[in-house]
Amino acid sequence: MDMRSLALVGLSGTGKSTLGRALAAALGWPLLDTDALIVAAQGRPVATIFADLGEARFRDLESLALAESLAGPPAVIATGGGVVLRPENCTLLRQRATVIWLDAPDAVILSRLAAHDEGRPLLADSPAARLSALRAARAEIYRAVADVVLDTSNLSPQELIARVLCHLTPDT
Repeated sequence: MDMRSLALVGLSGTGKSTLGRALAAALGWPLLDTDALIVAAQGRPVATIFADLGEARFRDLESLALAESLAGPPAVIATGGGVVLRPENCTLLRQRATVIWLDAPDAVILSRLAAHDEGRPLLADSPAARLSALRAARAEIYRAVADVVLDTSNLSPQELIARVLCHLTPDT
């Protein structure tokens, strides 16, 4: 099996954290969630960091969390949805990880996000319109950086893990 880290990219609500936990457990690897690492380092939620420091500073912290996550032994890395907005992050992802783009239709994503209390600063106002705009702005970047694309809308974490492992295991 490829011993590079696995990096999960995609819009909020596509299942990066959920699949990340299950995949890390299945592989016996650590899970590094870049948003959680930022929250732990800053001692405040992402929404507060955005409000207090602005998106540019958050992206700086996100780049640092990604670089630190990719510097260690193989891990499953659940990234923030905007990690691909900086070209240097895309380069780092391609060099040091197998990148899996998780996607789902907007209606599925909005339903998942509505089920959680977690504040999503970039989806705070008019979530459907903002999600559509984020998809339009990021889809080509996700596609360019991804080694594997998975639609998470109708598959269980176990089915998704099986698909990921199929991509990692050489043909015999």
